[in-house]
Amino acid sequence: MQAQVKGSTMPVLEVVLDPGEAVVSDHGELSWMTANMQMAQTTSAGAEPGGHGGLMAGLKRVVGGGSILLTRYEATGGPGMVAFAAKVPGHIVALDVAPGQGYLVARHSWICGTPGVVPSMGFQQSLGGMLFGGEGFVLQRLEGQGTAWVELSGELTTYDLAAGQSLLVHPGHVGVFSEQVSFGVSRIAGIANRYAGGDGHWVVKVTGPGKVWLQSMPLANLAAALQPLLGGASGASDAVAGGAVGAALGNILRG
Repeated sequence: MQAQVKGSTMPVLEVVLDPGEAVVSDHGELSWMTANMQMAQTTSAGAEPGGHGGLMAGLKRVVGGGSILLTRYEATGGPGMVAFAAKVPGHIVALDVAPGQGYLVARHSWICGTPGVVPSMGFQQSLGGMLFGGEGFVLQRLEGQGTAWVELSGELTTYDLAAGQSLLVHPGHVGVFSEQVSFGVSRIAGIANRYAGGDGHWVVKVTGPGKVWLQSMPLANLAAALQPLLGGASGASDAVAGGAVGAALGNILRG
């Protein structure tokens, strides 16, 4: 198996498989593939079909932001290629997963993995963290044995936290952290800070030892930034937006 991340702003993960090799992804991740790639739907993330599967495993994936069924890609009759393109500007990161060396990743971040990487839900340390911690802190756990690829949005900053060293992070900026890192969700201190500060009500406290990947562009922030450009409440604003887009395209075509 050969895997390569191509591009920069909107990267593509290209995986070349020899006959008999396979890669497993969540639903909706496929971008393109060669004609000799065989697809199959499975509840299994194990090295062999039927391992680490079943309804309960699928339900755990759903809680973590995945789907009940997984898609398995396998090359037949010769080497084959399958590609997974990023959905938003950002980075695709490879993680080496091993027993005792798993990772917790932000919801919807997992792209695919080698058979043996098991995606599941990341348990919260408190019910309040799951209910109120924000969309960015519904976590998915990656465990087992193999290589996993995750998509993180915006630019990345990594920290190797020493034992007892902590960071307080807005939930949407949490991308990945190793399972040795302890975490919890707590309220932002001060009523004025929570209700007038504009930074939400919750922060995530991550404490080392372990590595943490933080992403600069939470999807919720991206959606909020794009909302004014997606049309206003009236037909008039839609017409103005459409006219502006048409004018821009006209200028491009005219050189």
